[in-house]
Amino acid sequence: MKTHLNTLYVTTQGSYLGRRGEAVVIRCEKKTLGHLPLHNLSGIVCFGRVGFSPALLGACADKGVAVSLLTERGRFLASVRGFTPGNVLLRRAQYRLADDPDAAREVARRIVTAKVANSRTALVRAARDCETDDPRASALRTAAGRLGASIIELRQASEINQVRGLEGEAATHYFGAFDAMLSPVPDREAFRFARRSRRPPLDPINALLSFLYTLLLHDARSACEAAGLDPAVGFLHADRPGKPSLALDLMEELRAFVADRLAFSLINRRQIAASGFKTRENGAVEMDDATRKAVLVAYQQRKRDALTHPVLDESTTVGMIPFLQAALMSRWLRGDIDAYPPFLWKG
Repeated sequence: MKTHLNTLYVTTQGSYLGRRGEAVVIRCEKKTLGHLPLHNLSGIVCFGRVGFSPALLGACADKGVAVSLLTERGRFLASVRGFTPGNVLLRRAQYRLADDPDAAREVARRIVTAKVANSRTALVRAARDCETDDPRASALRTAAGRLGASIIELRQASEINQVRGLEGEAATHYFGAFDAMLSPVPDREAFRFARRSRRPPLDPINALLSFLYTLLLHDARSACEAAGLDPAVGFLHADRPGKPSLALDLMEELRAFVADRLAFSLINRRQIAASGFKTRENGAVEMDDATRKAVLVAYQQRKRDALTHPVLDESTTVGMIPFLQAALMSRWLRGDIDAYPPFLWKG
């Protein structure tokens, strides 16, 4: 079983990554900032102007360390990966079932049902944390009830477009309760959620969410590759050149559990502040270096949190969940199990 390893995030502009023996060395302005053994890494994520030596990229490809290149603000650009360990029969099964309307609808329905259920759990937990007379609790419970109704409707969905429509309705109810998950912290007004904006994010909460979703997508994509799956061919998300549809599918189950939960924890515990977000001339909001590093540290710590996998009933970490779900997807494609079991958060 694959074990949870660290992801190296490089945010210092002008850094250069090289290889020294079996370690990666980070240098900037002729100074060594650090070095890490390659066998301790599952991935390297670089933001902005970060260079590499060909020797390091070759070593990463050989050892299965995924390298992702992002803009300084976190938009995905490219990835460098070595030989995919999966066999052709697994991928052919993936392509066949992705083209089967009934199979695609069933997998999509399971994924969306888990996404909605996990979103509902996030709302219920937030309501439980409120004081008895806190008006936020009522709004959270109302939204949770609406998501519960969506789960019932999803079980009866007969077409994939119906699944997608119900996902959109549930998302409206979920995001409508976002403000109620904010504690009465000094920056509460600055972090209020009006609507989801992505390219670009137009307020601090959207900038934070987009950044965390980018990190989660890197992990989901790496998990697909590690399991021998094609991350570009999914069931819920439509195919499009350059779009990692299957990675996005697997990510849906984990948005509330990993990214959203962490976002509100960072705000409510005052680990980040509104002053750490800047608005550019085009209206895009982005984090400053200190805030970005604080989020990266918190995300890496979140991945180390221990839990028991609800399907496999074995101890693991949050960071391993994408890899375990990708492995379960592979088992279903091979016919080892009757259906793909999505990740359900036990709140």
